[in-house]
This record gives sequence, C-alpha cells and structure tokens, in this order.
Amino acid sequence: MLNWLYNTFWATLIRKVCTVLVVLAVVVSLAVIIPGRIGAPEYCAEGVERSAGECIGVSASGYDFGTDGIREVTRAIGEENKRISEQEREGNLVTVAMMLPLQPKADAERKQLRSELQGAYLAQWRANRTENKPLLRLVLANPGADYAQQEKVVDRLAAMADSPRDNLRAVTGFNLSLDNTKRAIDRLTNKLHIPVLASRVSADEIANTDNGGALKYAGLARIIPTNRQQAAALANFHGGLRDADTVLVKDLRPNDIYDESLAKAFSRPEPGPPGPKDQPFTSPGINDPGDTGNDFTFIGHNICESDAKVVYFAGRPVHLRLFALKLSEVPCHGKKYTVVSGSGAATLDRYMSAADWEKLRGDDGGGSTITVQYAAPGHPDAWDASLRTWEKEQRARTGKSPAVRDRPVYLTEPQDELRELRRLIDREAAGDIGPVSLEDSRTMLVHDGVRTIAAAVFLANSQAAGTVPTRTRVAAQWPRLEARYRVRGTSGWICLTNGGNAYDKPVAVVQLDPATRRVAFVGLGWPEKKPQPADCVVPSGTG
Repeated sequence: MLNWLYNTFWATLIRKVCTVLVVLAVVVSLAVIIPGRIGAPEYCAEGVERSAGECIGVSASGYDFGTDGIREVTRAIGEENKRISEQEREGNLVTVAMMLPLQPKADAERKQLRSELQGAYLAQWRANRTENKPLLRLVLANPGADYAQQEKVVDRLAAMADSPRDNLRAVTGFNLSLDNTKRAIDRLTNKLHIPVLASRVSADEIANTDNGGALKYAGLARIIPTNRQQAAALANFHGGLRDADTVLVKDLRPNDIYDESLAKAFSRPEPGPPGPKDQPFTSPGINDPGDTGNDFTFIGHNICESDAKVVYFAGRPVHLRLFALKLSEVPCHGKKYTVVSGSGAATLDRYMSAADWEKLRGDDGGGSTITVQYAAPGHPDAWDASLRTWEKEQRARTGKSPAVRDRPVYLTEPQDELRELRRLIDREAAGDIGPVSLEDSRTMLVHDGVRTIAAAVFLANSQAAGTVPTRTRVAAQWPRLEARYRVRGTSGWICLTNGGNAYDKPVAVVQLDPATRRVAFVGLGWPEKKPQPADCVVPSGTG
C-alpha cells in the first residue's frame, strides 16, 4: 500500500511539473514569435494602432480602416503603391499623405470620404503614367474624429519626411476647418517644413494673406476659395442685395472655425438701411442636431416678421438641412426665401430623405417656399452650361455664333480636364474604385489638389533631374504655378499667389432641386467680380 501511494505521489508530481514546463515553453515561444507585443497598443494594420477606440496612423498598403464603402478605392491605392515600388527600385519615388478622418460613423460622411479618396487615387494614377518623374506614392493618414489625435499622426509624418525610403514631400486632405486642423497644419508647415496643400478647408484662418508680408503658414497652398472669397463670389453673383433683404443665422459652437469664418464672411457690408440682427444658435456637434430644431422654429418666426428674403447660413450641413425644413414649416403669407451657405454644404443632398425633398418641393399643398443655394468648389455641369451661356451672350451682342477658337480658355480647359476625368472613370482603366459621383465636387477638387502637388514636384525635379526634390524645393514651386505653369483643374484654373492662394478661383453656385432630388448648377461666381485674367497671370498686389 505504501509503495502504491509513493508511486502515485511521484507520478502526479512529475505530470504537474511537465505541464508547467510545457506552458512555459509555449509562453516563451510566443514571446519570441511576437516580440514586444505584450503591453503594446492594439495592432490595426502596418503603421496603424488602436487609440481611443480608433485606428490611428499611416497606411500605404490599401488598409480600409474598417470603414464601409471605401474598400475598393483603398485596395486600388495599395495596388498602385506596390506597382510603382516594384518598378522604381532605385527609390525614385515621393510620398504624398492624405490626412483626414478615415472612420466616420454617418453614412453620408462615408460617401464623402469615398469621393475624396477616389479623387486622390485618380490623380495619382494619371500622374504615374506621364513621362514625369518621380512617381507618386499615396498614403492614408487617419488623425481620428475631428482631427483629435492629429499629434500622433504628425509625429509619424515627420519621421517619413526625414526617411529616404519614404521621401514624404506633401500632405493634403484636411476636409474640416477645426482648431485641431489648424494646429496640425501649423506644425507641419512652420515647425517641420513639410509642404501642405489644402483642398477642402475654406476657413480664412487657415490661409496666408496676400499682402506681401511674412507667411502665417510657410509652405501652405490651397485651391479652394476661402470663405471670404466665397461670400464675395455669392454677393457678386446675386448683386444688388440691400442689408434689409438679408439676415445671418450662425452657429456659435466653439472650436469650429469654419462656422466662425463663414459668419464673418457673410457679415460684409451691404447698402441701404439696416436689416434684422444676426440670429445665433449653438449646436452640440458637427453631426449632432441636438435641440437646434426648436431654435430654428423660433428663428424662422422672427425672420418672417422682417423684410429679409435671403438667409445667410453659417453652419454645418446637418444643421443647414434642419433649418431649411423648419423654415419651410413657418406660415408666412406665401413669403419665399433663398437660404445661402458655403462650400461645407457640398454634400447636403446626401443628408436629405425622401420626405425632406417632398417638403422642400411643397408637396403638402402649400407650394415651395425655400430655395437652398450654396457655393460649391465645382460641379460637373459648370463648364458646358457656362459655355452655352457665353455663346448665347455673344450671339446677342454680335448677331452671329462665335467661332470655336474664340471660346474663353478659362472655360474650355477645365471642360477638357473634366472630360478626361470622366473617360478615366467610365472606362475603368484605373480599376474598380466603387461608384463615383461628381456632383458633390469632392472627387473633382481632391483630384485637382493631388494634380497640383504633382505639378509642384515635377517642376522642382525638372531643375535637378534624377534626384528627389527637397521639401523646401517643392514648397518653393507653389508661387510658380500660374500663367504658363497654371494647373488646369476640373474645378477651374488653379493659379497660385505668392501667399499660396488660388487667385479668383470660381465657385459653382448650385442649389438643391427637389424635382430631381439632385444638386443643380445655377452659374459661376467670381470673387473678383470678373473671370480670371488671360492665361491666368496673377496681377500685382495679390502677394
């Protein structure tokens, strides 16, 4: 009996010791296979880690950040990056980073994001099939919602700018005018000396002045008119409005410099006796209506009692939609309004439901009382429609049809560019990138932005062929992009001032069309009251 107990004790002990040794061996093996992962941030993809519930970082591989609807275009970007990396073994590549929130929650925002990525990719695809060098590698940089984690991403971009393997030479994207966006651009340009091309942010606070003085953001270029320029273009387009005809409704939510800048731009002096005072409201967030519907009902009743027939709206699309609907519900003796806003409303139609369209159309029997109009950075019908208008005016003036050679090139060149973009999309030469919509202008404008970066890189490289140009050299080309070196964009000529601003860039005045449930082109508005000068030579006094 004692022998049996003795043998059982030692057998059990040996089994336990063996089990412990096996477990330790597995742990040690995992530690060797996955070094440094214990206690490290959660891995999302190469160069991207989870932080505060989001995948933050920079990716060149085609990673879609888990966002529905963008997988096709991110895959295409990854494949193009792989193709050119294999082709250019000597490293004759430069990297361009698209920095914008890549995990939006709302369906409308995801569609906006897809449009922007499609525009960037199509421009990359075109640039890499010219005879110009170096080739462009496109990476996606996610700073998180509202750019809240931009510091981590800027750190990574700084390392890429100094790396001879990455050769980061420009950062673009920037689709929200916020304090965080401003801080990111300030550090990129002034501290790290990395060129920045802003294609979507329109706040005047994120722009250099054209007074010939020191640049607020050294190395910044922008191809979208500022809010001040948009307001001037809208005023010039409408013409003759008295102060009593207009009223300003503005969002006072802090840290949103788009709303603040647009409100300031719409406050430009107008002739005649004073109109109604500004009507403020405070929203809880960019995409959160909160209780603003109640505010808009009260504001609508007050506007009804005034002479105002044009309402300037300084706010985001979610709130603009709600305001227009609430204003349409206010019984005001058959009074009709035009609600006017800035380029931030470029995707307003994507927030509209079938019931919303019916209400704007007046399907309740009361008739349509609201026209929603805004300054879009571009529209696919702009050039064809504007040329028809020009030809009609010429026939009325001369009594005969103008010759094709006499058509203004500031209309025909963008028309040609847009046709080329459409051909590229229609024949799918660039691969499957998902459904493409040009009406929201985002694909067009971001495409033009990356094309502008490519023009600066190629121009810098032409002066020292066979080398990758320095960041300083690329930034130095922004003021050269005018006249002979103007960029022929799908959204119009891009002719940069010495401050890096697009001179007299036209805006497409558009409006929601309830009959078709689409965005209709109305006409072109020019910040300087007249079209850009011949061959886009920027005049003196503009930087």
